[in-house]
Amino acid sequence: MTWTVDASGSQTAVINTEHVLASPTTNATYDFEVDTVNLVLGDLLELRCYDMVDGTNYRQVFKGTYQHPQINNAKKSPPIVIITQGKFTLKQTAGTGRVFPWSVRRI
Repeated sequence: MTWTVDASGSQTAVINTEHVLASPTTNATYDFEVDTVNLVLGDLLELRCYDMVDGTNYRQVFKGTYQHPQINNAKKSPPIVIITQGKFTLKQTAGTGRVFPWSVRRI
C-alpha cells in the first residue's frame, strides 16, 4: 500500500473562518497534516476532520487545537476512514491570520 497526496496547498487564515481545505469523495483512509511553523504567541488554531454519516450530514470525527509556537510543527490527524465524503478544515480563532501549508493523503 502506498500513500497518495489527494489534495494539498497553503491557506491564509481569516480569523474565525472555518476554511474547507479538502472534501474527498473516494472511499479510503485519509491522513490530514498541517504545518504550524508560523504560529506565534497569542495564535490559536483548530484543525477538524468530518465524515458525512448519512449522505447529507457531516459529523466531526477529530479536532486538534494548537496555541502559541509549537515544538513539533507538523500536526497530523489520526487515520480517518471516509465512506461517503470527508471534509478537512482549518480555523484560526485568535491572533493574526497566518499562512498554513497543508496536505491530505489517502491510502
